Amino acid sequence: MLMTKERRPAIRTLHGWAIFVLDEAGAIRECEEHGWMQDRADPHARERALDSARRDPPAGVSPEAAAAAIAEVLDSIGDTCPECPPTD
Repeated sequence: MLMTKERRPAIRTLHGWAIFVLDEAGAIRECEEHGWMQDRADPHARERALDSARRDPPAGVSPEAAAAAIAEVLDSIGDTCPECPPTD
């Protein structure tokens, strides 16, 4: 029986790759209504994403640079959607 290895989708930028890794680890989610990225504030998911980045960085990128890209994306997003009304 022919077995195929699942391939990761082609990611064109380091930023896009970091978003993909964070999403796969469950560290971020998308606002269902508006599509904005949101930080889930899950420390275990963040650590999984950082471990994955260090263990399997994209070709030509050092593990340190890959982990820095993950941290940069996390620092650039919040835990709420800017378009959703605040819940009090």
